[in-house]
Amino acid sequence: MNIKHHLDEATLVSYSAGSMSQSMALVVACHISMCPSCRNRVQESEAIGGMLLESLTPESISDDALDQVLACIDNEPDIELEAMVEETNFSQSFKHESIDSDVPKPLADYIGGSLDKVDWKMIVPGVYCHDLPCKSERGGVSRLLKISPGKAMLPHSHDGNELTLILRGSFSDEMGRFTAGDIADLDSEIEHQPLVDSDEDCICLIATDAPLKFSTLLGKIVQPITGF
Repeated sequence: MNIKHHLDEATLVSYSAGSMSQSMALVVACHISMCPSCRNRVQESEAIGGMLLESLTPESISDDALDQVLACIDNEPDIELEAMVEETNFSQSFKHESIDSDVPKPLADYIGGSLDKVDWKMIVPGVYCHDLPCKSERGGVSRLLKISPGKAMLPHSHDGNELTLILRGSFSDEMGRFTAGDIADLDSEIEHQPLVDSDEDCICLIATDAPLKFSTLLGKIVQPITGF
């Protein structure tokens, strides 16, 4: 796999610090399971963070601090505790795992091991999606997208960040050509129109942290239908 497009440094730092949304973290985890270069960069970022923590002067705490924390935990509903554990496990245990298919291990836990068995929903002819349960607080989406050869997305920019990981096929846009394993790490300054340039369907894992900003009237009209 010849990966040419990698994660931005700020994205890697945010992932290592555990400060990004679950939907964004899923895409990052999938990419680094496929990309040795970004995986090494994550390890370096974590090592630097660990050294910075070790250099901090410890704050003094009261003798009953542990009892106070345990009391707070006891007062939390079980469902919230389960969600916290699930999110922690997600960010820690999927970083360096992959499986022998075009489905990265972090994604396989949601859809199984085959892209051919995904339950696709048609948005418009030639464009299909499969929504994932990962959430974004600002109204973004987390989904798989399947686009037929020769089809293009409507031109758009972003009101936040967008991560797009190519799992199968390829597309080209203003940023270059993206093939399997490549990731488009875009912010609000980028406007683009991906066009599928392969002979097979292009399947991508996408996460946004806010709705897209379509630059054409058609895009604005169909936005409620597409869910973007």
